[in-house]
Amino acid sequence: MEKIRLQKIIADAGYCSRRKAEEYIANGQVKVNGHVAGLGDKADPRNDLVTVCGEKINSEETQLRYIKLYKPRGYVTTMADSHGRKIVTELLTDVKERVYPIGRLDRNSEGLLLLTNDGAFANDIMHPAHHVSKTYRVTVPSAVTEEQLEKMAGGVEIEEGVVTQPCTINVLVDGAERTVLEFIIKEGKNRQIRKMCAAVSLEVSRLRRTNIGGVKLGMLKPGEYADLTKDELRILRASAGKPMERNGRKKK
Repeated sequence: MEKIRLQKIIADAGYCSRRKAEEYIANGQVKVNGHVAGLGDKADPRNDLVTVCGEKINSEETQLRYIKLYKPRGYVTTMADSHGRKIVTELLTDVKERVYPIGRLDRNSEGLLLLTNDGAFANDIMHPAHHVSKTYRVTVPSAVTEEQLEKMAGGVEIEEGVVTQPCTINVLVDGAERTVLEFIIKEGKNRQIRKMCAAVSLEVSRLRRTNIGGVKLGMLKPGEYADLTKDELRILRASAGKPMERNGRKKK
């Protein structure tokens, strides 16, 4: 069998996304036949022994899962946490497959989070070049001026040398002591909306993601989850410029 890049083997096995697999490789946590691998290395998934953090990568047939979850506040979107904080996968009580979050949602934020064990699908949704839109409902405990809205919508510097792309901001509730805004962005920098608000001297009291690539949070309550429907999968793939639908099962 033709050798394949390690990050693809790891992602196709449902262990993590390609991007995360590259991190494992760069950190020396991936081995091929007992030897530490490097970025760019390839392997034969059928005949070579590939391990990540000592765990064998299984290239056998794997059932794919695509899940949407209402992440409550207080949970982190990592697969493990050394500080003992609650992780989102603890909520998936009936899911036997090893799924992982597509992207992130910070601990104090809530709302729609997608999880899967399909590495290629996760990469399609997360890749910055695909510009998959995400919608957030943001509550600010103060009035918001037109000038502040225009600055955020046009792009603001959230870190030294890091400027956000232009985005759409709608005012849902306009009050002197409470304003509710709807942000629609097509990038995913760490804590981006909170930093955008801070850049114009606004504080965020609540942040909830309601939509990813056309898939809505819907009627899910905090902690609840459901498998994505075929229509939702089609919508997501189309939003990432990947309209062709894949099988729901990985082949040997």
